[in-house]
Amino acid sequence: MKIDKLPPEFVAAQPVLKRLESAGFEAYFVGGSVRDMLLNKPIHDVDIASAAFPQEVKKQFDKTVDTGIQHGTVMVLDHGLGYEITTFRTESTYTDFRRPDAVTFVRNLSEDLQRRDFTINALAMTADGEIVDLFNGLADLSAGIIRAVGEAEVRFTEDALRMMRALRFSAQLGFDIESATRAALQRLAPNLEKIAVERIRVEWEKLLMGQQAATGVAMAVEDGVLRYVPGEMAQWPLADFIQDLAVGQAASPVVAWAHLLTRSSLDETAMQQFLRRWKTSREVIKAAIAVAPVAQAIDTSDQWVLYQVYPFKDILLDVLRLMRTEAAVITNIQAALTALPIHDVRALAIDGGTLIAQKICQPGPQMGRILKTIERAVVEGRLPNTASNLLAFAKELSQHDPS
Repeated sequence: MKIDKLPPEFVAAQPVLKRLESAGFEAYFVGGSVRDMLLNKPIHDVDIASAAFPQEVKKQFDKTVDTGIQHGTVMVLDHGLGYEITTFRTESTYTDFRRPDAVTFVRNLSEDLQRRDFTINALAMTADGEIVDLFNGLADLSAGIIRAVGEAEVRFTEDALRMMRALRFSAQLGFDIESATRAALQRLAPNLEKIAVERIRVEWEKLLMGQQAATGVAMAVEDGVLRYVPGEMAQWPLADFIQDLAVGQAASPVVAWAHLLTRSSLDETAMQQFLRRWKTSREVIKAAIAVAPVAQAIDTSDQWVLYQVYPFKDILLDVLRLMRTEAAVITNIQAALTALPIHDVRALAIDGGTLIAQKICQPGPQMGRILKTIERAVVEGRLPNTASNLLAFAKELSQHDPS
């Protein structure tokens, strides 16, 4: 099979392959970029595999970075964009179920491709668009199948994360997992406990944002995968969550986490502990913990609650849509959020400096209490947001709350 008109991402990288070829080394586009091109999906990183060893690659280009030279990867910067070139290699045993104990550089493309995870990712392409398919990846791509290269148990024992990747690709692409590959996944799922949480989290987030996330989560439940990832989700009632995903998909990881927590029975403390076990960022924790309890029991009349979640309003609305909330309810929530007297404490007509200038109070706990009380009174519509009203209220508060 030959691609007559290459996408611009590959055209831009052709000089890199041709430089290697002119020096006598085979070189190919490989992996996800080739797969995504064939699926007419956006192309992200264009990766290159070559018979040239790392030092041989570096001799051919003026600007390089040793991004993973111990594993044969050098980044070439000569042509504006960075292109990672990885030497054809074979891999030894994986005693930690994550990475090979050693790699051996080889000159043969076939040896390199047979170590890859799935047939649809074991495709290569020449500089002029000729597809190299040694493991029937094109047929699996056409049939919508995720199939391990060679023996699935071997691939999953080498790197247990590949099991999560199988579920993730199935969810993203809407592909079925081939029966022998899925059977190996079911048998070897306990090995996921040996994988770093951060690596599992990346795959889980991508799965939750996939077009067939409902199927992916359902398989993770059915195949026992959730017993070996953080958070004891195997014990959660996920039926409603899966039904949500059957009709919509999360637009971002933070929406995915907030949605998942909203469909849980965890309290706020347990939610926070759950996200920490998954080693999510502070930003994700802050947003998800703010949104989930509000989405669980939305009340358009509670202005203070709506005010506190306002910085995350877009996430809240996305979660409510995923939960199949009625359009009229979402419209009312949007209106209530917009109608809040203020949306940020900085919108108050006075601040701490004003209280100091008016000799009402000095910096300290009392000032914090006064400003918080004023803020809430304004948000709840009990106090007009004018300097005169706020100052009068602040004086009254200071008299009843001496420092």
